[in-house]
Amino acid sequence: MSQPPSPHLRLFNYWQLTYDHRAILVPSRSQRLVALLALRGRQNRARLAGTLWPDVPEPRAQASLRAAMSVLHRRLPGLIAKDQSDVFLSETVTVDVAEFRACADQVLSAQLPDPVTALEHSAIGGGELLPGWYDDWVLVDQERIHQLRLHVLEALADALVARGAYAHALQAALQAVAIDPLRESARRSVIMVHLAQGNTADAVREYRRFRSLLRDELGVAPTHHLIELVQRLGEHLPA
Repeated sequence: MSQPPSPHLRLFNYWQLTYDHRAILVPSRSQRLVALLALRGRQNRARLAGTLWPDVPEPRAQASLRAAMSVLHRRLPGLIAKDQSDVFLSETVTVDVAEFRACADQVLSAQLPDPVTALEHSAIGGGELLPGWYDDWVLVDQERIHQLRLHVLEALADALVARGAYAHALQAALQAVAIDPLRESARRSVIMVHLAQGNTADAVREYRRFRSLLRDELGVAPTHHLIELVQRLGEHLPA
């Protein structure tokens, strides 16, 4: 007997809830309720209402929470559950951010059998969490995902270099640079891939591009760790 279809929640690039491949229309305040539960798990009702509606009196925030939950109960019964004090998302709901985090945990703990499969995961290399949402709690989670993705890409680059998969390693490192061009550890990943391949000239050119970008954008130089790495190649590169 086949399993009934499960709701799927997408939070990367845009908010979308689908059930049996059909998009479910949900009002904005209910969208935010579902997104918060998906990102942070079980929540105390009072804390949940205060997080979603921080600028209104508590009774009004609680009323807004009840209204948002009522809409969800009518349109998709069982999507969210509650007990005496907490509200939580049903375990039947699959969430793209949860899939990303599970893949990230495997990469960072070096438990992924094939790093190339992680690189091909759609959420690893791109996708912004809830773009256009500016709630304070969303901004915090956006930064968490942003930093986690960068760490994962850099770890993937290292793992792929160790396997001799230089083309994929360079892809991972360059994706990290594309996400944050001013991040030194991402640039270092690119340089290390070039060095692993014996492409010294490419490594030096990448360093020089980064040094110029830092000077033009921030008026600072790379750290001495990166400078020393490149200087050991025999290049006379001023700080």
